Amino acid sequence: MEEIHGYIERITFQSPDNGFTVARLKERGKRELTAVVGTMPSVQAGESVRCRGQWKEDSNFGLQFQVESYEVEAPQSVEGIKKYLGSGLIKGIGPVFAERIVEYHREQTLEVIDTQPDILLQLDGIGPKRLERIKSCWEEQKAIRELMLFLQGYGISPTYAQKVFKTYGADSRRIIEENPYQLARDVWGIGFKTADQTARKLGIDPQSDIRIDAGVEYVLSKLADDGHTCYPREAFLEKSRELLEVEPERIQARLEFIEAEERIVIQNKEHQGQDVEFLWLKAFHVSEQGIARELRRLMQQQLALPLQDAYSRIQAAETQMGLQLAPNQRRAVEVSLAEKLHIITGGPGTGKSTITKVILQAMQALSSRILLAAPTGKAAKRLSEITGREASTIHSLLEFDFSINNFRRNRDNPLDCSLLVVDEASMIDTMLMYNLLKAVPDGARLLLVGDVDQLPSVGAGNVLNDFIKSGRVTVTRLTDIFRQAAQSRIITNAHRVNAGLFPDIRIDKQSDFFFIEDNQPESIAQTIIGLVKHRLPKTYGFRPMRDIQVLSPMNRGLIGNRNLNQLLQRALNPSDEPLVKMGRAFHRGDKVMQVQNNYDKEAFNGDVGFLTRIDRIEQEVTVEFDGRPVSYDFADLDQLVLAYSVSVHKFQGSECPCVVIPVHTTHYMLLFRNLLYTGITRGKKLVVLVGSKQALNIAVRNKQAVERFTGLEEALRAGQ
Repeated sequence: MEEIHGYIERITFQSPDNGFTVARLKERGKRELTAVVGTMPSVQAGESVRCRGQWKEDSNFGLQFQVESYEVEAPQSVEGIKKYLGSGLIKGIGPVFAERIVEYHREQTLEVIDTQPDILLQLDGIGPKRLERIKSCWEEQKAIRELMLFLQGYGISPTYAQKVFKTYGADSRRIIEENPYQLARDVWGIGFKTADQTARKLGIDPQSDIRIDAGVEYVLSKLADDGHTCYPREAFLEKSRELLEVEPERIQARLEFIEAEERIVIQNKEHQGQDVEFLWLKAFHVSEQGIARELRRLMQQQLALPLQDAYSRIQAAETQMGLQLAPNQRRAVEVSLAEKLHIITGGPGTGKSTITKVILQAMQALSSRILLAAPTGKAAKRLSEITGREASTIHSLLEFDFSINNFRRNRDNPLDCSLLVVDEASMIDTMLMYNLLKAVPDGARLLLVGDVDQLPSVGAGNVLNDFIKSGRVTVTRLTDIFRQAAQSRIITNAHRVNAGLFPDIRIDKQSDFFFIEDNQPESIAQTIIGLVKHRLPKTYGFRPMRDIQVLSPMNRGLIGNRNLNQLLQRALNPSDEPLVKMGRAFHRGDKVMQVQNNYDKEAFNGDVGFLTRIDRIEQEVTVEFDGRPVSYDFADLDQLVLAYSVSVHKFQGSECPCVVIPVHTTHYMLLFRNLLYTGITRGKKLVVLVGSKQALNIAVRNKQAVERFTGLEEALRAGQ
């Protein structure tokens, strides 16, 4: 076994799952950088390492040193110390200050910072404020390094050390040793299995109550991630048994205790004609019951501003807008003006936008207190463009207050409106709908507009569908496609797919819908790269980064989002110096997506933006969402993923001039009609499907989407 020594010049790849790393090492006395590869989860740019392993010639990447074991050492050379300090290790010290400090203190620099940091005041540019920052960051880095070593010994990737430290601070080690299962609840990215592995190494009995209780809540939370607000008890016990490898009787015995602690709810409800026992996480049960209660409140109150002579008002609106409503459109407007709560649902081209504009026109003479909202920023922006009125996200409308971790608008502080119009209502999940209804004033009208045939919300629940099925809310379903919309093959094919018919894929150069047949995942991926980078920009003038969106049903595989993102990043936005954090490589200019709600940053799950700045000195990146800059610490970068290719579900509520969708049998588990329908309707000017006719046929015929278990429909009916 051979040994090499040097400092890490840069990291080009690092897996968050297993710590596999590809890096460039600067060896003393060598001009060329050495390529080192191997499992090195905790190394950072600038660190000195001693690596043991073997030299191997890679057919694609040339000579590499394959690391079998390594040790991180304090850098010894002046150049190594400069690189170490200038790598962004300490906020506020970049290459310039690092060079200044090291030139003054030479090989003793790290010892000075560690034991006599006040000496740094002798240097120009370092005053008391900067010194305190250096001291604080140095101590934090020492604590994080110690935590890394501790976590590594218990099976937790060191990439999470900074997040764990940010969550628990100096108490990190004590909390983990007392109850490692808290990690799964409190730290984004650490799941139950990792916490369970840690617990076993700490000697916690696999049959212990603390483990079973944590497992129960974990299974219910994972089911919520899949869209379920509740789950049948027997099926839940089987899933828990598989995860915990504990007899169902042991789990059953703990359920009543967890319920007594008000962490879960156990209750019977009707399912497929039978009375079945279901389990809820407490928050979802409270939200579903709360929705039913708030809906009853709204339905029982009189309209504060009843509209007289609705017929003449609608006629006047038609005249002012220069249009004539079809009979079913007119009925939709009449119901919206007469009812407290109304749902308008229908596919693309059926006139939802026209109806909304007429309702607003008819109402504006009666009241100026009209609010418009949508679940996402993109949907709100589109609603504003359609209506010519200001529209906001639901989160902004409800005024989330980070200091209290809740919305300021509620029953005690309702919205100031006589009409609230909410677009893309199929995207609203259970908890958000509960918070929204709480803030609607007693006498206001509420109009929910959406397409119930699209995918349900990313968050748990199937609210719009449950509202419609309950029969408690007046619903207008639009089915007619209007003449102008019927000229678009995007719209006609969307409706064909929704009706279970194979789309029209005849070749027509004037069409806005194309199907490129290809049965091999490898060539499908390359076709997509060629379309996005060359063919579509050349033919239609689309900007590859901003006007084209790839939508893949799955994350894994050759034509899954992860691989397509890497290929598209390399093709559209290459970089010689990527920022590699938490296993992800980010380049300046990357298209990225927020993957969890962050109320503090006002960035929400599914928001797409562009990475405009990487500051290695301050350890921050800036992402621009619709012109609004948002800063992220390096420790928070797991909230972002590349978004050159995203899932259809994540892109719901957004639109793009052009969408490209791979459709292949390797996506068999997710080939559903509503997924394909939703994907097609995301394209405004052009939709391109690439794949096999067999997969397309499977998706069209597969109406049986994955069932979501919820208790909302029964809760709504119970109040009749």
